[in-house]
Amino acid sequence: MAARPGRGGRVRFNVGGQAFETTTTTLANAGRDSMLGALLDASWNVPCAGGEDAAAEYFIDRNPACFAVLLDLLRTGSLHVPPHLPEKLLYREALYYGLLDHVRAARWGSFDGDRLRLASSVPGRAPGDGTAVRAAPDGGCCVAHGGAVHVYNWMLDERRPVSLDHSQVNDVAYFVRSTASEASPSRAMAAFSAVSGDLRHRFRVQHDRQAKSFTAGALAFDRDSRIFASCKGRLNEYGVGVWDSATGEQADFFYEPPGCALGDADRLQWLDATNALMVATLFPKTDNCSIGLLDFRDKSVAWSWSDAGTAASLEEKRVLHAIAMEDERSVCVINQYDDLGFLDLRSNAGAVRWSSRSKLMNRKAPGEESCYPKLATHGGQLFSSMNDSISVFSGPEHVLTSTLRRSYGGAICDFSIGGDRLFALHNEENVFDVWETPTPPII
Repeated sequence: MAARPGRGGRVRFNVGGQAFETTTTTLANAGRDSMLGALLDASWNVPCAGGEDAAAEYFIDRNPACFAVLLDLLRTGSLHVPPHLPEKLLYREALYYGLLDHVRAARWGSFDGDRLRLASSVPGRAPGDGTAVRAAPDGGCCVAHGGAVHVYNWMLDERRPVSLDHSQVNDVAYFVRSTASEASPSRAMAAFSAVSGDLRHRFRVQHDRQAKSFTAGALAFDRDSRIFASCKGRLNEYGVGVWDSATGEQADFFYEPPGCALGDADRLQWLDATNALMVATLFPKTDNCSIGLLDFRDKSVAWSWSDAGTAASLEEKRVLHAIAMEDERSVCVINQYDDLGFLDLRSNAGAVRWSSRSKLMNRKAPGEESCYPKLATHGGQLFSSMNDSISVFSGPEHVLTSTLRRSYGGAICDFSIGGDRLFALHNEENVFDVWETPTPPII
C-alpha cells in the first residue's frame, strides 16, 4: 500500500520480501518522471494510517537485489553491479522504475573519442550485405541489411525488424526517438516504429497533383522533424523532397537546378544555425563531385562547390564523403588517399584546403576488400573510417590523437555516433562493434 511520506522524510519499502529504508531526498534524485519520484507527489498518494509523522511504507513485488543497486545509485550517483547480478536483469528493473537514464549516465562516461573502449560486438544476419548503421538518440542503433533494417535497443536486444517491399535499403535514419525511417528504390520511402516495426507513413512524391514514381536516396531531418530525401524520378521530379513526419504528407520539393545533381545526392545534412540543407553528390556515383547549401525559404542555392574543371594534377583527389563541421563554418571532405580537406562555407570562391596534419591511419591488409571512408563529428572532434580502423582528430588543427581498431569483421563500411556510443559496421562478417567511454575512476 502507498502512503504519503511523513514529515520526517523517511520512506520504507518491502521489495520482494526484503525491507529497505531511505529518505525523500534520495527518492527526489530519481526525478518526477520516474516511479520512485512520483511517490513524493501528494496528489498521487493517500494519507498514512499512522499519522503525518509516520514513515511512508510501500510494497513492491520486484527483484530486491536490483532494487538495492538502484537505490544505491540514487544515493551515491555511482553504479556498482555485483558480479552475480546479470546486467540485463538490472536494466529490465531500471526500466520498470523509470531509471534507465540514470543507469545509462552512470554506466558510461561523457563521450570522448580519445577514451573510447570496445564494449561489445554484435554479429550480423548475413556476411557482406551490411549497408548502413545509425545510432539512436537513446544509445540503441539500427542496421540496414539488404532489404531489411534490424533495430536494437540500448541493451542491444533486437526488436522486430522492418522491411520496405523487400528492396535494397539506400539509407536509414532516426527522426524522432521512437521511429526509424528508411528509403529504398521501390517507388517510395516509409517510416516505421523502432519499437514495434509497424508502418507509420509511406511518403510519396507528387508533381502537378499527380503521384510520381521515384528512387529515394539519402535522408536527413531538421529540428522541426521535417524529413528530407534526395529523389530521382523518371521525368522532371529530380531534386530533394520534404515531408512532414507527423502527417507523412509532402511539404515541399526543391527541383534540381541546371548543373546541380540533387537527385543523385548521397549525403544530406541539415544545418540548424544556417537554416539550410547541405547536399553532397560524391564520387564514384558521379564523375564530378558537388556540394551545395539549399535555402528552402526562397528556393536558392546559398553556397556551392564543385571539382568540375579541377587542374589535371589534382584530378585524382576525388571527394568520397563530406560533412559540415559543428560550427557550420566549414565542410570537411575526404579523398581516396586518406587526405582530409576543408571548404570554407563563408566563401563561394574557395578551393579544398587539404590538411597535411590530418592524415588517416591506413592499415589495409593484402587482399582485403576496401570500403569507402566515412566522416562524423561529435563534441568538437572529427572521426573518419579507413579500412578496419577509425581515426580521431582533435583540436583546431584536427590533429590525429587516437585510432580505434578491431581486427574481426574486415573493413568498416559505415559508422555512427549517438547516445554516447560509437557503432562501427564491418563489411566482411557484417558484425557491428559498440564503443563506449568508460566512467572516470573514483579517486
